[in-house]
Amino acid sequence: MEFLSLLLILATGIHWLNTQGQRKRTALLAEQLRPYQIEKHMEQLTGAYMRALGETEPERQLQILQLQEQAEQQLAAEFQNLAREFAKLPAPLTRAFKVALPFIDQLSPKASFDMRRMLEVHAQGIQRTVDNLQGFSPKERSFRMMGEMFLMQHSCHWFCKSKTIASARMLTQHQTRYEQALDGVTPETRKAYLAVVQG
Repeated sequence: MEFLSLLLILATGIHWLNTQGQRKRTALLAEQLRPYQIEKHMEQLTGAYMRALGETEPERQLQILQLQEQAEQQLAAEFQNLAREFAKLPAPLTRAFKVALPFIDQLSPKASFDMRRMLEVHAQGIQRTVDNLQGFSPKERSFRMMGEMFLMQHSCHWFCKSKTIASARMLTQHQTRYEQALDGVTPETRKAYLAVVQG
């Protein structure tokens, strides 16, 4: 009976510490995002891409996608600025747990990743897709852009909460699994992303 009580106390303590850490990380990211309209641009682009991909007439599809160029440029520029500003923060504040256990980063640095590096990966991925140096067709480019945006959003939720919660949110909000988003980004983004989360 005493053992069960100790386990309950330990579980309660871990949950409380996790909750405190999550609140701090959420507040930090919200503060950094406040000057930007990143979410607004993402909502606009996602809706437009889905509408375009549902079009049966190629001309209409292309017209919808071409109308998104300004929002794409704004998203890329704002995300570059976010990554630049976030990079100025000190390391302890920008660490995200791979496993939701408090202080695990102090036991093993490999148990966490640095959100500063992650945001830089996403900023480069979004800009690369907007620039379209790979020469993707408009349809393929919109798929890549959605992959970049969804994976970036997943990283933000992972930083604030946990990978499990981030994956569940992406599935609920976008009907997209984590693996699908990872497959949807450019190979350069995928390689850089995995280096951050596996490093």
